[in-house]
Amino acid sequence: MNTSLPAGLNGLRVSRETLDKLEHFAALFQKWAKSINLVAPSTLDDLWQRHIVDSLQIFRLSPAPKTWVDLGSGGGFPGVITAICLSEFSDGWVHLIESNNKKAAFLRVALNETGARGSVHPIRIETAPAVIPRCDAISARALADLSQLLKFCAPWMLDADSKTVAFFHKGRDYQPEIDKAVSRFQFDLVKHASIVEPDSVVLEIANLSRRTK
Repeated sequence: MNTSLPAGLNGLRVSRETLDKLEHFAALFQKWAKSINLVAPSTLDDLWQRHIVDSLQIFRLSPAPKTWVDLGSGGGFPGVITAICLSEFSDGWVHLIESNNKKAAFLRVALNETGARGSVHPIRIETAPAVIPRCDAISARALADLSQLLKFCAPWMLDADSKTVAFFHKGRDYQPEIDKAVSRFQFDLVKHASIVEPDSVVLEIANLSRRTK
Protein backbone atom coordinates (compact mmCIF):
# COMPACT_ATOMS: atom_id res chain seq x y z
CA MET A 1 0.00 0.00 0.00
CA ASN A 2 1.37 3.40 -0.97
CA THR A 3 0.92 5.77 1.98
CA SER A 4 3.57 8.26 0.88
CA LEU A 5 2.55 11.90 0.83
CA PRO A 6 1.81 13.26 -2.65
CA ALA A 7 3.74 16.38 -3.57
CA GLY A 8 1.73 19.47 -2.74
CA LEU A 9 -1.54 17.63 -2.02
CA ASN A 10 -2.65 18.56 -5.56
CA GLY A 11 -2.25 22.20 -4.69
CA LEU A 12 -4.34 22.07 -1.52
CA ARG A 13 -2.74 23.84 1.43
CA VAL A 14 -2.88 22.53 5.00
CA SER A 15 -0.93 23.47 8.11
CA ARG A 16 2.02 21.40 9.30
CA GLU A 17 -0.06 20.26 12.30
CA THR A 18 -2.91 19.11 10.06
CA LEU A 19 -0.49 17.36 7.73
CA ASP A 20 1.01 15.49 10.69
CA LYS A 21 -2.48 14.34 11.68
CA LEU A 22 -3.28 13.23 8.14
CA GLU A 23 -0.06 11.22 8.04
CA HIS A 24 -0.94 9.61 11.37
CA PHE A 25 -4.38 8.78 10.02
CA ALA A 26 -2.80 7.21 6.93
CA ALA A 27 -0.64 4.98 9.14
CA LEU A 28 -3.67 3.94 11.20
CA PHE A 29 -5.62 3.23 8.06
CA GLN A 30 -2.84 1.01 6.72
CA LYS A 31 -2.80 -0.97 9.96
CA TRP A 32 -6.56 -1.48 10.21
CA ALA A 33 -7.07 -2.15 6.50
CA LYS A 34 -5.09 -5.37 6.87
CA SER A 35 -8.00 -6.91 8.76
CA ILE A 36 -11.05 -4.76 7.87
CA ASN A 37 -12.36 -3.94 4.41
CA LEU A 38 -12.35 -0.16 4.81
CA VAL A 39 -12.33 0.72 1.09
CA ALA A 40 -12.30 -1.14 -2.22
CA PRO A 41 -9.10 -3.22 -2.27
CA SER A 42 -8.30 -1.98 -5.78
CA THR A 43 -7.82 1.56 -4.42
CA LEU A 44 -5.54 0.75 -1.50
CA ASP A 45 -2.35 1.36 -3.47
CA ASP A 46 -3.23 5.01 -3.94
CA LEU A 47 -4.46 5.95 -0.48
CA TRP A 48 -3.44 9.61 -0.61
CA GLN A 49 -4.75 10.54 -4.05
CA ARG A 50 -7.84 8.35 -4.26
CA HIS A 51 -9.04 8.90 -0.71
CA ILE A 52 -7.28 11.51 1.43
CA VAL A 53 -6.75 14.26 -1.15
CA ASP A 54 -10.13 13.50 -2.70
CA SER A 55 -11.72 13.97 0.73
CA LEU A 56 -9.82 17.21 1.38
CA GLN A 57 -11.75 18.76 -1.49
CA ILE A 58 -14.87 18.88 0.70
CA PHE A 59 -13.25 21.10 3.31
CA ARG A 60 -11.74 23.26 0.56
CA LEU A 61 -15.26 23.95 -0.71
CA SER A 62 -16.67 24.77 2.72
CA PRO A 63 -13.82 25.68 5.10
CA ALA A 64 -15.68 27.63 7.78
CA PRO A 65 -16.33 25.73 11.04
CA LYS A 66 -19.76 24.16 10.99
CA THR A 67 -21.66 21.09 12.14
CA TRP A 68 -21.39 18.26 9.61
CA VAL A 69 -23.18 14.95 9.21
CA ASP A 70 -21.11 12.44 7.25
CA LEU A 71 -23.27 9.61 5.89
CA GLY A 72 -21.88 6.09 5.65
CA SER A 73 -18.44 7.14 6.89
CA GLY A 74 -16.83 3.74 6.26
CA GLY A 75 -13.06 4.18 6.21
CA GLY A 76 -13.29 7.83 7.24
CA PHE A 77 -13.72 9.50 3.86
CA PRO A 78 -14.49 12.32 3.87
CA GLY A 79 -15.72 12.54 7.49
CA VAL A 80 -12.50 11.95 9.41
CA ILE A 81 -10.54 14.14 6.99
CA THR A 82 -13.01 16.99 7.53
CA ALA A 83 -12.83 16.43 11.31
CA ILE A 84 -9.03 16.61 11.17
CA CYS A 85 -9.21 19.89 9.27
CA LEU A 86 -11.62 21.26 11.87
CA SER A 87 -9.09 20.52 14.63
CA GLU A 88 -7.43 23.81 13.68
CA PHE A 89 -10.52 25.61 14.98
CA SER A 90 -12.28 25.83 18.34
CA ASP A 91 -15.64 25.25 16.71
CA GLY A 92 -17.24 22.86 14.23
CA TRP A 93 -17.94 19.14 14.55
CA VAL A 94 -18.45 16.10 12.34
CA HIS A 95 -21.04 13.45 13.20
CA LEU A 96 -19.92 10.27 11.47
CA ILE A 97 -22.75 7.83 10.74
CA GLU A 98 -21.53 4.25 10.34
CA SER A 99 -23.66 1.21 11.23
CA ASN A 100 -20.86 -1.35 10.77
CA ASN A 101 -19.41 -1.88 14.24
CA LYS A 102 -15.91 -2.80 13.06
CA LYS A 103 -15.66 0.29 10.88
CA ALA A 104 -17.15 2.40 13.68
CA ALA A 105 -14.41 1.12 16.00
CA PHE A 106 -11.75 2.18 13.52
CA LEU A 107 -13.35 5.61 13.16
CA ARG A 108 -13.33 6.12 16.95
CA VAL A 109 -9.64 5.27 17.14
CA ALA A 110 -8.84 7.54 14.21
CA LEU A 111 -10.69 10.50 15.74
CA ASN A 112 -9.15 9.93 19.16
CA GLU A 113 -5.56 9.52 18.01
CA THR A 114 -5.60 12.49 15.63
CA GLY A 115 -7.48 14.85 17.95
CA ALA A 116 -10.07 15.40 15.26
CA ARG A 117 -13.32 17.22 16.01
CA GLY A 118 -15.88 14.48 15.52
CA SER A 119 -17.86 11.63 17.03
CA VAL A 120 -19.09 8.29 15.75
CA HIS A 121 -22.72 7.15 15.73
CA PRO A 122 -23.04 3.39 15.06
CA ILE A 123 -26.59 3.70 13.77
CA ARG A 124 -28.48 3.44 10.49
CA ILE A 125 -28.69 6.60 8.42
CA GLU A 126 -32.49 6.57 8.59
CA THR A 127 -32.39 6.98 12.38
CA ALA A 128 -29.69 9.68 12.42
CA PRO A 129 -31.99 12.74 12.22
CA ALA A 130 -33.58 11.76 15.53
CA VAL A 131 -30.13 11.74 17.14
CA ILE A 132 -28.74 14.76 15.28
CA PRO A 133 -31.74 16.99 14.55
CA ARG A 134 -29.81 19.88 13.00
CA CYS A 135 -26.67 20.31 10.91
CA ASP A 136 -25.10 22.88 8.62
CA ALA A 137 -23.64 20.52 6.04
CA ILE A 138 -23.88 16.89 4.89
CA SER A 139 -21.27 14.82 3.10
CA ALA A 140 -21.20 11.37 1.52
CA ARG A 141 -18.77 9.51 -0.71
CA ALA A 142 -19.30 6.28 -2.63
CA LEU A 143 -22.52 5.58 -0.75
CA ALA A 144 -25.61 5.64 -3.01
CA ASP A 145 -27.09 7.28 -6.09
CA LEU A 146 -28.16 10.90 -5.86
CA SER A 147 -31.89 10.21 -5.45
CA GLN A 148 -31.24 7.98 -2.46
CA LEU A 149 -28.80 10.47 -0.98
CA LEU A 150 -31.41 13.21 -1.20
CA LYS A 151 -33.92 10.95 0.55
CA PHE A 152 -31.39 10.47 3.34
CA CYS A 153 -30.85 14.25 3.53
CA ALA A 154 -34.52 15.22 3.42
CA PRO A 155 -35.10 15.38 7.20
CA TRP A 156 -32.34 17.98 7.53
CA MET A 157 -32.91 19.90 4.30
CA LEU A 158 -36.64 20.03 3.57
CA ASP A 159 -37.54 22.47 6.33
CA ALA A 160 -38.36 25.83 4.76
CA ASP A 161 -35.86 27.55 7.07
CA SER A 162 -33.09 25.04 6.48
CA LYS A 163 -29.75 26.36 5.25
CA THR A 164 -28.16 22.92 5.19
CA VAL A 165 -25.94 22.25 2.19
CA ALA A 166 -24.91 18.80 0.94
CA PHE A 167 -21.66 17.79 -0.75
CA PHE A 168 -21.49 14.50 -2.67
CA HIS A 169 -18.55 13.00 -4.53
CA LYS A 170 -19.61 11.55 -7.89
CA GLY A 171 -17.75 9.80 -10.69
CA ARG A 172 -17.87 10.60 -14.38
CA ASP A 173 -21.29 8.97 -14.92
CA TYR A 174 -23.07 11.36 -12.57
CA GLN A 175 -25.39 13.08 -15.08
CA PRO A 176 -28.00 10.27 -15.26
CA GLU A 177 -28.21 10.41 -11.47
CA ILE A 178 -28.97 14.13 -11.64
CA ASP A 179 -31.58 13.57 -14.35
CA LYS A 180 -33.30 10.97 -12.18
CA ALA A 181 -33.15 13.11 -9.04
CA VAL A 182 -34.67 16.21 -10.65
CA SER A 183 -37.78 14.22 -11.49
CA ARG A 184 -38.40 13.87 -7.75
CA PHE A 185 -36.72 16.87 -6.14
CA GLN A 186 -36.01 20.51 -6.79
CA PHE A 187 -32.65 21.89 -5.67
CA ASP A 188 -29.90 24.35 -6.41
CA LEU A 189 -26.88 22.59 -7.86
CA VAL A 190 -23.23 23.55 -8.27
CA LYS A 191 -20.83 21.13 -9.95
CA HIS A 192 -17.26 21.39 -8.68
CA ALA A 193 -14.67 19.69 -10.89
CA SER A 194 -12.57 17.14 -9.02
CA ILE A 195 -8.88 17.93 -8.60
CA VAL A 196 -8.14 14.20 -8.38
CA GLU A 197 -10.21 12.39 -11.03
CA PRO A 198 -10.81 13.81 -14.51
CA ASP A 199 -14.54 14.11 -15.30
CA SER A 200 -15.48 13.48 -11.65
CA VAL A 201 -17.21 16.12 -9.55
CA VAL A 202 -18.33 17.18 -6.13
CA LEU A 203 -22.01 18.09 -6.28
CA GLU A 204 -23.04 20.93 -3.98
CA ILE A 205 -26.78 20.90 -3.30
CA ALA A 206 -28.89 23.45 -1.45
CA ASN A 207 -32.54 24.56 -1.13
CA LEU A 208 -33.93 21.06 -1.44
CA SER A 209 -37.67 20.54 -1.90
CA ARG A 210 -39.91 17.77 -3.22
CA ARG A 211 -41.63 18.10 -6.55
CA THR A 212 -45.39 18.18 -6.16
CA LYS A 213 -46.16 17.08 -9.71
